[in-house]
Amino acid sequence: MPQNITSKDNHANSELGLEEWPCSKAGIDSALGLATSQWNPGPLGRAISSGSRLDIQASQIERAELVPKTEIKLYHRRWIMLFLFSGVSASNAFMWLQYGIISNIFMRFYNIDSFAIDWLGMIYLLTYIPLILPVLWLLKNRGIRDVILIGSAFNCIGAWIKIGSASPNMFLLTFLGQFMCSVGTVFIIGIPSYLASVWFGEKEVSIACSIGVVGYQLGIAIGFLVPPILVPNVDDMDELAHHISIMFYITAAVATLLFILVVCVFQEGPTLPPTQAQATARSIPPEQYSYTASVLRLLRNRPFILLIITYGLNVGCFYAVGTLLNRIIIEHYPGEEVNAGRIGLTIIIAGMVGSLICGIWLDKTKTYKQTTLAVYFMSLVGMIVFAATLSLGHLWVVFITAGALGFFMTGYLPLGFEFAVELTYPESEGTSSGLLNCSAQVFGIIFTISQGKIIDRFGTLAGNIFLCVFLLIGTVMTGLIKSDLRRQKANMLAKAAGPSDYPNGSVAASPIIEEAKL
Repeated sequence: MPQNITSKDNHANSELGLEEWPCSKAGIDSALGLATSQWNPGPLGRAISSGSRLDIQASQIERAELVPKTEIKLYHRRWIMLFLFSGVSASNAFMWLQYGIISNIFMRFYNIDSFAIDWLGMIYLLTYIPLILPVLWLLKNRGIRDVILIGSAFNCIGAWIKIGSASPNMFLLTFLGQFMCSVGTVFIIGIPSYLASVWFGEKEVSIACSIGVVGYQLGIAIGFLVPPILVPNVDDMDELAHHISIMFYITAAVATLLFILVVCVFQEGPTLPPTQAQATARSIPPEQYSYTASVLRLLRNRPFILLIITYGLNVGCFYAVGTLLNRIIIEHYPGEEVNAGRIGLTIIIAGMVGSLICGIWLDKTKTYKQTTLAVYFMSLVGMIVFAATLSLGHLWVVFITAGALGFFMTGYLPLGFEFAVELTYPESEGTSSGLLNCSAQVFGIIFTISQGKIIDRFGTLAGNIFLCVFLLIGTVMTGLIKSDLRRQKANMLAKAAGPSDYPNGSVAASPIIEEAKL
């Protein structure tokens, strides 16, 4: 049953917190003319103009005032959409790590070297880079249902291809299956913020987005835990093939069930919008949006460019640790494949807690740069401690230090996305997050290959020191980011303003516009 929202607060713009101001006819006519001549919409109702960021902010505010207030509702089925998507995301994330966490077993089974096994994880990172821009274009033009449906289909196809690869001479087939799953990732990983805005109310968006992100992290956690249990390190190749086949059949069955549910259950969006901001987005003709112009504007934003680099360095280190974790643990604790998976699980579970705590902290304090810098620095400290304690000979110590590393390194993920939204407002969250993820994939490939080669030649300590150096660079660069919180500034100015602050009752001359001109 839908839930009617009737509070007076819902007559305000959900993004900027604007109050309804009385406007003169001249002011309305002037604003209408400006909106007609300059307006270009971005995804999620973000205004994208062909002029400066000043014009974008002006058009955003004007549009919010001009669109009539419509009825908004929250539907209970929004939670079904969210958890169904989270299931698809978890299934896809599981397949990323099902090889790497038992890499020594698959190296012996397929008679391949460690570099080939590493590519079964890195293909997820490589595929993302050329496909992210076309997928974002598809999301804008075809909608969220088609994008999730395609991603789920690729995930399902890849899982079934892997079933035929449970034989020592079928490495190329298993690589093909992993490639198909990696294509599905591109359609899935950037969806949480978009899905939250389409289905959820103003006070639920952050929670819904967090649940969507945690779904992927949960899949990674299961990917660390389950493969070592399903595929024990046995000497008999026929028995080993049997265990691998069981794992592949289970993943294919889950992926198929989720695909069927997406086909039958998942909907494009609710009949009535959940917020006034979403109502505004629906009123914008999609053919007016210039995706290329939006990307170019972001690439001219210096603080955001610094964040792209620092985010890539941090998350790239996380990808390298996740991909090579089995090799790192086994070198110091031979025969501990199961505990290597449990250590990976500890990293992810601690990271989930860190993500939620960091999100709550940001909601309460709005200290984006300070929190991001502190968590980045603690990620560096966690990596140093993790590297230093690996050789002590006590697995329980490794569990503790790995948990601390995961708490901060994985907890950094939502901080980076939220900081990016602040620095790039009013551009689309999908575009900014897509560029952050692209940077993470590039650095993830570089770090995984480099650390793998260093481990092979010099050992795990040297490989971990290699990552620490880049985390130190990222910490310094994070401190150099100018904390220009555009979204917070717009919210504060809009809430503080009154009718007398605007000539002729028009918001076109608001203080934020004049400030942006400078």
